[in-house]
Amino acid sequence: MKKVLMAVIGLVVAIPLFADDDKPISVDKMPAAAQEFINRHFGGLQVAVAKQEGTLLLKNYDVIFTNGDKVEFDRKGMWTNLDCKYGKVPAAVIPQKIAYYITSKYPGVEVLQIEKEDRRYEVELSNRVDLTFNSSMELTDIDY
Repeated sequence: MKKVLMAVIGLVVAIPLFADDDKPISVDKMPAAAQEFINRHFGGLQVAVAKQEGTLLLKNYDVIFTNGDKVEFDRKGMWTNLDCKYGKVPAAVIPQKIAYYITSKYPGVEVLQIEKEDRRYEVELSNRVDLTFNSSMELTDIDY
């Protein structure tokens, strides 16, 4: 009985640590790296909403601009996803090897979205081709 009671108390204490807690915040409350990224690459755009998502232990941040562009950041303020449905991903953000591959194989095509995960990059082009690159920036998959 004592073990069951301790388990229940442990769950009651742990649940708030892992429950979603999405809340609007101002950009100046985000990590410095995220603020710098926004100013450098999206400085001319107006922020529609910025929010902190996740839990006490696993925070991340989303910024949506009035033109529909969206940037996601991890807890340290490093970008993880750029979705520019009505524009294009800033060229300076795209790793050089990936940019070279795209311009050589798909001239005149824009990058609309780029997502950075642990060991890969996923890129969506304006011609709706999806490319996947590994951490060495080598192409590993194409989806038409």
